[in-house]
Amino acid sequence: MLKVFRQAGARRFRHSFNRGLASHVGEGPSKPTLYGKQLDYDVCIIGGGHAGCEAAAGAARSGARTLLITQKLDTIGEMSCNPSFGGVGKGTLVREIDALDGVCAKVADEAGCQFHMLNRSKGPAVWGPRAQIDRKIYKRQMQQTLSNYPNLTIRAGSVFDLLYDHTHAGINSLTGAPPHWASVAGVRLDSGETITCSNVVICTGTFLSGEIHIGMKSFPAGRINEAPSMGLSASLRSAGFHLGRLKTGTPPRLDGKTINFTGMEIQPGDDPAEPFSFMNNSVPNQDRQLVCWRTTTNEATHKVVRENLHRSIHIRETVKGPRYCPSIEAKILRFPQKQSHIVWLEPEGYDSDVIYPNGISCHLPEEVQLEMIRTIPGLEKAEMTRCGYGVEYDHIDARELGPTLETKRIKGLFLAGQINGTTGYEEAAAQGILAGINAGLSAQNKPPLIITRADGYIGVMVDDLIVKGAEEPYRMFTSRSEYRMTLRSDNADLRLTKIGRDAGVVTDSRWNSFCQMNEQLTGLRNALNGIIHSPQGWEATGVSVRRDGVRRSAYDMLTSPRVTIDQLYNAVPSIKNFSHRIQERIAIEGMFSQLCYAIFQLTTLGIPALYAVYLRRQEADLKAFLKDEMIALDTELDYNAVPGLSMEVKNRLQETKPTSIGAAKRMEGMTPAALISLLNFAKRGGRSLDTQDTLTEASI
Repeated sequence: MLKVFRQAGARRFRHSFNRGLASHVGEGPSKPTLYGKQLDYDVCIIGGGHAGCEAAAGAARSGARTLLITQKLDTIGEMSCNPSFGGVGKGTLVREIDALDGVCAKVADEAGCQFHMLNRSKGPAVWGPRAQIDRKIYKRQMQQTLSNYPNLTIRAGSVFDLLYDHTHAGINSLTGAPPHWASVAGVRLDSGETITCSNVVICTGTFLSGEIHIGMKSFPAGRINEAPSMGLSASLRSAGFHLGRLKTGTPPRLDGKTINFTGMEIQPGDDPAEPFSFMNNSVPNQDRQLVCWRTTTNEATHKVVRENLHRSIHIRETVKGPRYCPSIEAKILRFPQKQSHIVWLEPEGYDSDVIYPNGISCHLPEEVQLEMIRTIPGLEKAEMTRCGYGVEYDHIDARELGPTLETKRIKGLFLAGQINGTTGYEEAAAQGILAGINAGLSAQNKPPLIITRADGYIGVMVDDLIVKGAEEPYRMFTSRSEYRMTLRSDNADLRLTKIGRDAGVVTDSRWNSFCQMNEQLTGLRNALNGIIHSPQGWEATGVSVRRDGVRRSAYDMLTSPRVTIDQLYNAVPSIKNFSHRIQERIAIEGMFSQLCYAIFQLTTLGIPALYAVYLRRQEADLKAFLKDEMIALDTELDYNAVPGLSMEVKNRLQETKPTSIGAAKRMEGMTPAALISLLNFAKRGGRSLDTQDTLTEASI
């Protein structure tokens, strides 16, 4: 039975469903308990944005009885800013969420109105799946998905405070560290009602003490016309968390009927469209994709902005905004030499005339925004349906978190999304699925799910956050990963689905689909390996190859950048029996010559010369990384007791509290000498090392 409640004064209703949870996941206990006391729920998720949706589904999929609390039920799955999903780095995050059986990729496939693979002209390591999204369809599909989710209850309400239990602070489940400051006991709503649970995931986005700025006006809000969450900030401060302020913004929305698109560059969708979800071979809107249009700002635009900078309270250096998605004001201040900036005009859906002008996020006075817009070619007569605005909000120092996104200070408290200093739907959703799954597993006393930098971009992002923190809103890029040739969007399922299955959060339907896909990959791979020709034999099939006398299989031929899989149709007709997606995956796999497929074994099978040096180096890096990650550090370690550390390094270690030698190694300011001292101290457990056990700088 799934229950959905509305706030006091509204009608309460229940929604029944007949579909049971997949047998591998299992039903959670009907009456959760903690220290012998009955609880209302195992896990409470605060917030119904992208992080909250994935956290709720992930916790429920683990078998935990989960409650999603959000201020308004009809804003669950709302796309607050841009009507798009994915991109370079970001698209890989979406694929990784899907590989763990998350929900956003499938919903995006249903709601996508234009699909485009960014960086297609470059190598697969930097391809970025992206889609324009119909806002209404996305929100509707997400709400339908969650309203039928096993183990999940959805309720409207505003969480004002967290409830703590200081008598059972407990031991850190990840590191075995001494007791936390407290453990989670539940939440208190602004109505005064309390809800008991053992784990809480905060996914408040920009609502945490949010404040909107339009020109010189400011008022409390997390999103336009929606109240912020004020009490939680005080609750976190009282627990000892250090909160900072970050800012972001959104552009004005335009009435498409008032725009002159004549002469603008048109960007169509890809044909065929490539889905986000590994469960889909096609998308519903393949044959009715919308287009986007390209225009640019000019000197007149910049002049209007420069002359009105003093009329915006949002422009202040004391609060950091997003470096990689800056406002038009920030662009003009940061790049005064640029004469123009690109503006993409993006449709917001099939039955909407609203256009999202991507590239001119703005928080100047409303009348100035309109004046600025009308200097842009094609927008001379444009009308705004809503002005742009900036928003400031609280965030915590993500170095307060461990790799499961549980706080080191409070047992059972997990944080996900913009509260950790990130920006973007995809980054929020990726943190949400990890935090939600781990909250659910923790509630059931099961081992945590940890994704390392070697496993995926989720691991890269989390490690960056918990080791370095975020002085400005963090955005994912492929360049942030040391292993991007093996952490690609096309192989996210090969990297993560089995990890999710072993943790008990991948349902039978997903697992069966994954196994079938693997069988198809094996079938096509065998078919290609079964056809072997000499150079003359390949030329007879219409494929050019160097005449060196070497006999090659059809699979070997894919290692050549001059050979595409469709050129092998004559030699291997059975290729056509496999879907376009399977063919493309084998083609990419052939390019990397099976390393991507065998990454779990860290073996190299016939690497093409083009990538051989880089992949061998990456394999060595991966082995070294995994070795360091296996050496755990107590998060309550007294660094004053470690000999050989400078005061600066001690302070940095005390602030970050790394959970492994690998994490400590990646900290800013960590020197080789300091790392040796720390490693030797960790190995001896506070005792002197034998001579043969002592590490030197040459050994790390």
